Amino acid sequence: MSFILALDQGTSSSRSIVFDTAGRVVALAQRELRQRYPQPGWVEHDPMEIWRTQLDTARQALAQAGLTAREVMAIGIANQRETTLLWERASGRPLHHAIVWQDRRGEPMCAALRAQGLDALVRERTGLVVDSYFSATKIRWLLDNVPGARGAAERGELAFGTVDSWLLWQLTGGHVHATDVSNASRSMLYDIGRQRWDEELLQAFDIPASLLPEVMPSSHRYGGTDAALFGGAIPVCGMAGDQQAALFGQACFTPGMAKNTYGTGCFLLMHTGHRLQRSRHGLIATAAAQPGAAAQYALEGSVFVAGAVVQWLRDGLQAINASSEVEALATSVPDSGGVMFVPAFTGLGAPYWDGEARGAILGLTRGSTAAHVARAAVESIAYQSAALLQAMSRDAQEGGGPPVSELRVDGGACVNDLLMQFQADLLGIPVLRPRVTETTALGAAYLAGLAAGAWQVLDELAAQWQPERVFTPTMDRARAEELMARWERAVRQATAA
Repeated sequence: MSFILALDQGTSSSRSIVFDTAGRVVALAQRELRQRYPQPGWVEHDPMEIWRTQLDTARQALAQAGLTAREVMAIGIANQRETTLLWERASGRPLHHAIVWQDRRGEPMCAALRAQGLDALVRERTGLVVDSYFSATKIRWLLDNVPGARGAAERGELAFGTVDSWLLWQLTGGHVHATDVSNASRSMLYDIGRQRWDEELLQAFDIPASLLPEVMPSSHRYGGTDAALFGGAIPVCGMAGDQQAALFGQACFTPGMAKNTYGTGCFLLMHTGHRLQRSRHGLIATAAAQPGAAAQYALEGSVFVAGAVVQWLRDGLQAINASSEVEALATSVPDSGGVMFVPAFTGLGAPYWDGEARGAILGLTRGSTAAHVARAAVESIAYQSAALLQAMSRDAQEGGGPPVSELRVDGGACVNDLLMQFQADLLGIPVLRPRVTETTALGAAYLAGLAAGAWQVLDELAAQWQPERVFTPTMDRARAEELMARWERAVRQATAA
């Protein structure tokens, strides 16, 4: 049994990847997930579609690899974080569509909570800021708006979970209701210092504790799958939110190591070790994937719209027919021609935290073309990430931690060489793209394999990491600083609107 099945349930698709114990991809299956937009600013998924697509791809990947359940050591789960579900414990029936992490319907509630002064308590206990990005206001909305939900919750008849808990419940036939520390830390309800659900925050959000899953380390034997699913029981031994899983898959195990994932959003995490470091520059403190009993922490900055800006160029502006065409269009011009694109379609995340900001394209002239807009769109991903790393570096410097000396990258958009080079130029440090870019799924596999005995120590995993390409900065630092100043002016204009 030298294979591990990683379930990578993301915002836009469900994927399953079989890895061997050398960290190599053996088989991969993927299915897209339908996005639902019932109102402006609202984003939902069908919980049963999440489960069906994930199960289907798992079976496809095992079939493609020619494996039976008996030959799989363990299953690891990585998942889109903060996306919130409620279901009936007795039947497993979802009460409502899943409310996706991008959803902004909780913002009025967040504004009221900030006005009440709750932000300080949330920061102190959870490391987060009061924002509808996180799960708490999504749970509260479901309890307040789904008929009968509040009463059923108070009677202990309902379960809350992020996608990891939902998949674990389904995989184990409803026998295990649990989550890991990394997902719990994204709820606005979990005390990351004391590592437990916080009673005071539950009261503040008016959420019954009976809804909550048990919290475990990320590398842990959670339970076995229903034998009927794969022709035999497979132990589920790892779970982590996708970004913490990617940090783990990038072998960022020590303080000062950082990775950035370029997906629908953009997520930059820096490991801070056993030290819970508070941010003074608009970032959040969060639990890192925890391979053992000892707590692990990270600083994180989240960009709400990264690769999604390319989808908008394709579907909204219809400037390209396929996302893969964007690099060729963007490189057809030498620069953006002064165009700046702030893709605040659903507000701005870290370090700005402005839920009311909206997208803006600035600096247009009669000479501006679709190519200039495409280039500005691609560059906007790098600008947002550079703003995050600058904030992270200030936090690290003030906290006495090591500076970030390189950035490891992954996610779908990291294959864009133009974007990666521009990112290195803005940051002034090397950007490293690994040979295995499936780092989110790989992190889930590593966590599962550690609990199953495939590896004994983290050094074995660190030795497997190798770069495929290193992007070295070539831009003059004065020019990079000038461009970042232009970006910040563009952000101020977008937020002022």
